[in-house]
Parts: sequence; C-alpha cells; structure tokens
Amino acid sequence: MSPKIRVLIVDDSASVRTTLADIISADPELEVMGTAPDPYVAVERIRQEVPDVIFLDIELPRMDGITFLRKIMSQRPIPVVICSSLAQDGSDAFMQALEAGAVDVVAKPRVDTAQFLQDSRMRICDAAKAAAHARMRGRQRPSPIARAPVPDLKVEARLTADAILPPLSESRRQSLAARMPETQPIVAIGASTGGTEALREVLEALPADSPALLIVQHMPERFTTAFARRLDATCSIRVKEAEDGDFVQPGQALIAPGNLHMLLMRNGSRFTVGIEEGPHVSRHRPSVDVLFRSVAQAAGRNAMGILLTGMGDDGARGLLEMREMGSPTIAQDEASSIVFGMPKEAIQRGAAARVLPLGAMAAEITGHGRKTVARGTA
Repeated sequence: MSPKIRVLIVDDSASVRTTLADIISADPELEVMGTAPDPYVAVERIRQEVPDVIFLDIELPRMDGITFLRKIMSQRPIPVVICSSLAQDGSDAFMQALEAGAVDVVAKPRVDTAQFLQDSRMRICDAAKAAAHARMRGRQRPSPIARAPVPDLKVEARLTADAILPPLSESRRQSLAARMPETQPIVAIGASTGGTEALREVLEALPADSPALLIVQHMPERFTTAFARRLDATCSIRVKEAEDGDFVQPGQALIAPGNLHMLLMRNGSRFTVGIEEGPHVSRHRPSVDVLFRSVAQAAGRNAMGILLTGMGDDGARGLLEMREMGSPTIAQDEASSIVFGMPKEAIQRGAAARVLPLGAMAAEITGHGRKTVARGTA
C-alpha cells in the first residue's frame, strides 16, 4: 500500500477549510494533515510535518497567498494548488500565483447543488493527486508519493469522447483520410497539471504568423478567461478564450473555456469551433480527447496534435485517432514535464509519433505550418 498523500489546507474561511477537509478526507488516497487560517499558522504546521501538497487561497490575512507561495518556493518547494474563488478582477493575482510556482488551480468547492459538489469533489481530489506527482524545481526531497503508480480512475467518471462525438468506423476513417483536401494548418494542444507555464513558454516563442492553435488546458471556468487575457498581453499571436462559432485562423490561439468542451468544426474550406456542455470525458470538461477527436475528423493530416504535461490519460486516445488520420503527433518528454502522466500514456499507446522536450515545440509548430502550406500549393 502506498502512503496517503498528506494535504495542508490554508484558507481564512472556517467553512471552506471544513468543506475542503471533508472532501479530501473522504478519498482513501488522501489525508488532511492540518489546516491553517493564515500563512503564519501554516508555517508552524510545516515545521512539525512537511505536507505533500498545500491547498492555498490567495486572499489571506497577515500575509497574502502569493507572497507566502514565493517564500515556499524559494525556501522549501512544496507542490501548491491554488484554491480560490477569485473572479476576473483577480486575474492578475491568479496569474502571478501560477508564475510564482503553483502547479494547479481549482475553484473553491460549490455546495449549492449535488452535481456542483460532485464536480468540485472530483476536481479537488484529482488536483491533489496530480500535484503530489509534480516535479518541483529545487525540491529538497522527492516525496514517496511521486514514485507511486498513477491510481486507477473510477469507472463512473470514465466516459470517453463517444459521449460527445461518435467515433468513425474503420472504413470511414480510411476513406476520409484518403480524400482529405489540403486546407489551413491547425495545431491542437492538450495540457493539465503544469500546463499553464508550459503553454506560456510555447506560445510566447511563436511568431505572429503561426498556424491556428486550439488549446485545452484543464482549468475551472473564469480562470481560463484570465489565463487567455494574460497570454494575449505577452504573446505575438492573439490569444483568446474560445466562444461558440469563433473562426479558426492563423496567428490566433483559442483556449477552451473552463467547464465546457471545445470541438473543431469544418465548413467548406474554413473551420470554426463549437462550445458544448455535455458530461465529463476522461474525468475532465473541457476534455483533450474531445478536442483531438474532432480535430482528427475535421482536419486529418492538416492538423498537428501535441500532448503536454499532466496527470491521467486525457488526450491519449484522441492523439492516437489523430495519428491514424495522418496527423503528425508529439508528446512532451519526461525530463521537461512537471507531471509525466498524460504524455507517458500517449507514448505507451503508440499515439505519439515523436517525443520532444518542451523547448522544441514552438519550432515544430511553425514547421508544421510551412509544410502544410507548401503541400497545399504543390
């Protein structure tokens, strides 16, 4: 039996601490080693016992969460999950937390309906397990949790992309792949834990005339709006949170909105995106599998699929479908991944034609754009 993942909760709200503790303690792989109403109390807890993961609010008394996070990362790096209810007016603080070293972000649990509570429970517990596997720069000791196998995923939450978009039959797939006309190049990217900083590194390295990009980053609603806005301010390409019916065009990245699926749709020689609710797929909404399957069916070999850091297997099936339709496919290598879960699963399934470090992704994206355009004009 692997040891339980020990979680420290830091939040000034007693009700939030209680709700989080109840959710985390109910998972057999997790345990709450303590709670704290502010960073000073949290420090005393850490002196007594070092947690595997910290759930941290941003707005705290006596010391704000970002300042505390920076102190943790500079002195004794511990995986930190930001647990916040900040809306758009707090987007700068939210992005500063990710840049300071937080490995993931979750919304504070909602208890207004049974479904919202269930969604919160799944997201919070998954985030804790993924964070425990995170490779932290400068971490003084590897957690024994980091060497534990990825836990099995529950059957009831294992809906596949079939729930949103039916798969193609083998004959239909072969026929469509053979007749796929040359169209604009598209790049589909999926990421989870550690993906926010990985995506920032890739997108900031792209020139303004890059191929169109479609991105699924596992993140709660509203936070994707802030994430897209921040990237748009630092990148040469345009970055925006996708809206239903948006045109897919060069020099632009569309990020799937939190809690909604994004699909690629074809209209003649042009492409748009569809935004849908639907059930969680591969335990996520938005799901990388849903995006990748839609891209495989709509764009085929004109699209490139890239799977970045993250825990679980979301995206592995869809990336394989993209490869079967003639798309070049890439998985991030272990050395540059914060969590080598999703890329590893894709590699093991034969979905990734190549395995590359994060620093090579931008060149591959621009190269795909040039090759697709050249093929279309030949």
